[in-house]
Amino acid sequence: MPALIKLYIRNVLIGFAIAAAFVAMLLWFNVMNLWSLVSTSDQGALAVFILWFMNGIVFAGVQFAYAIMSLAEKSTGPRGGTPIAHQFEPIPVQAEAHKSGQDRHLNRR
Repeated sequence: MPALIKLYIRNVLIGFAIAAAFVAMLLWFNVMNLWSLVSTSDQGALAVFILWFMNGIVFAGVQFAYAIMSLAEKSTGPRGGTPIAHQFEPIPVQAEAHKSGQDRHLNRR
C-alpha cells in the first residue's frame, strides 16, 4: 500500500477517535442538556451516531491537513523574499481655487 494512503487512513482514524472523545465529553458534561435529550429519545442512538460521524469528518479532515502540511521541508534560509527599495516621488496635481463668496456648497437654496 502506498505511503500516502497509509498516512491518510491513520490520520482519518485519529480524527474519528478525537471526534469520539469530543462527543463523549459533550454527553458526559451534559452540554446544552444533550445527555437528557439523547437518553430520553427513541432516536437517541441515531442522533449520537450522526453527531459522531459529522464531527469525525471534520476532525479527520483537519487532522489529515495538519499531517500533510507538517511534511513540508523546513527552510533554513531567509524568508519573505528580497526587499524592494521604493522611492516615492510627489506628483503635481492642479486644483482650482474658488473665490470666497462663490462656494457652491455654501450657496445652495
